[in-house]
Amino acid sequence: MANSFAARSYRDDAVVLRTHKLGEADRIITLLTKHHGQVRAVAKGVRRTSSRFGARLEPFMVADLQLVSGRTLDVVTQAVAKGAYGSSIASDYSRYTVAAAMTETAEKLTDADADSGTAQYNLLVGALASLSRADHPPELILDSYLLRALATGGWAPSFTDCARCGAPGPHTAFSAPLGGMICNDCRPPGSPAPAPETVVLLGALLTGDWATADVSESPHRREAAGLVASYLQWHLERALKSLKHVERS
Repeated sequence: MANSFAARSYRDDAVVLRTHKLGEADRIITLLTKHHGQVRAVAKGVRRTSSRFGARLEPFMVADLQLVSGRTLDVVTQAVAKGAYGSSIASDYSRYTVAAAMTETAEKLTDADADSGTAQYNLLVGALASLSRADHPPELILDSYLLRALATGGWAPSFTDCARCGAPGPHTAFSAPLGGMICNDCRPPGSPAPAPETVVLLGALLTGDWATADVSESPHRREAAGLVASYLQWHLERALKSLKHVERS
């Protein structure tokens, strides 16, 4: 029995995406691990005040976990905090709503795609760390994360050359189904025509050019956010529930 338990035991770094209650004192936790993709596990007794690691298994926390594989749910047996981002994020509404949108996106993107799990893990942890430190405006961190998470999942948008035919840009129309900015020849009827400054901002958010993104103006940030949301919804084939709560300046 002990050998069987040891054989099913594994260790990995993980970020907590979501939790919900189970029974009197337990909690089911949805995790994005560094090497095992998305994992759903039970943390027993974590809702008791005497729990040794309850606070380490709250949303947005990053921990070094010991787990045991189970038939339907794994079991968390040990948790050592690595990135205590939860408290600083939860204390600020704008950061909290942004983090919720990021973890919901990560959950949906890694639900069926195990291959990009490590890259998605690294991207999410980096974004949560930046958010907790208030490195940049929360909404810009979110839109940058969303674009880069989609690119990591295989849906990289183009904000320079035409996303359909490859004609050199800059171009004036945007199409989520076609993959970004498109030339006049490829433009479907009714395609939005974002301001040139918005297109520059989108490119900066995708590449992590924060010197450009941080000096962008509110109208262009709002327009960029709408295009990012439409691009995300097209590829996820559903709207993010948490995105509607994000505050925009």
